[in-house]
Amino acid sequence: MVRAICCVPVSPLRAEPSHRSEMISQQVFGECSEILEQAKDNWSRVRCTYDGYEGWCQTDQLTEIDEPEFEKGGNALTPDWVNNLEYNGHPMMVPMGAHLTAMKGGRAHWRKNQVHFKGKAWEPAQALRDPKSIRQLTYKFLNTPYLWGGKSVFGVDCSGFTQTIFKFLHIPLLRDAYQQATQGEAVGFLEETKTGDLAFFDNEEGKITHVGILLSAHEIIHASVKVRIDKIDNMGIVRSDNFQRTHHLRIIKRLLPATTS
Repeated sequence: MVRAICCVPVSPLRAEPSHRSEMISQQVFGECSEILEQAKDNWSRVRCTYDGYEGWCQTDQLTEIDEPEFEKGGNALTPDWVNNLEYNGHPMMVPMGAHLTAMKGGRAHWRKNQVHFKGKAWEPAQALRDPKSIRQLTYKFLNTPYLWGGKSVFGVDCSGFTQTIFKFLHIPLLRDAYQQATQGEAVGFLEETKTGDLAFFDNEEGKITHVGILLSAHEIIHASVKVRIDKIDNMGIVRSDNFQRTHHLRIIKRLLPATTS
């Protein structure tokens, strides 16, 4: 299996090998994947290492990486909204949550490619998971526009937002809302929730189609039109600006340690 790494700030992951095809997800700089198949016109089908998601991306937005670098990838992330690094001697701005794969002393060698990052890295395994830290992380995404398949501060969908935030907290989430709803432990009542619990919402057919992060038993931050803070009650979400009810609450899940309140 050919190992690869995303070498552009954000790479669209599409359902089919075509620019006209639906963007189903994204890879951000430094994310590792396996190349499963290659097609004509510069397309590769990949399986993302982090969440197992599969899709098509442009082959030239990947660079092959040797097995040792792939295996020792590491969990360090870029912490700021945008971050400056050098790729083969040229500047590149990468988004919050880019992977600093195989970095040592701020440098990495991906075969013939050289990466130099001078900034301070975020180590998820050492991250605080208290309410203040969770709010600080989520607030960095406020007003980020909604983008179907997006998972960066340049554009994000609901589950891409939750997955990225939990990546900073060293808790892996699957990619889509209905998949994330299978993780964690159920919380019976909204009044029993803690900051960082995930709230899931369904449509008229009962399918889970939306997810957000609870800031309290009365507020939720989620990606809907943009990343926003809205009110929530036992029925669901009520928009803070026009008081319209937008999402029907289905289930609440807890993945963070019980000490978080």
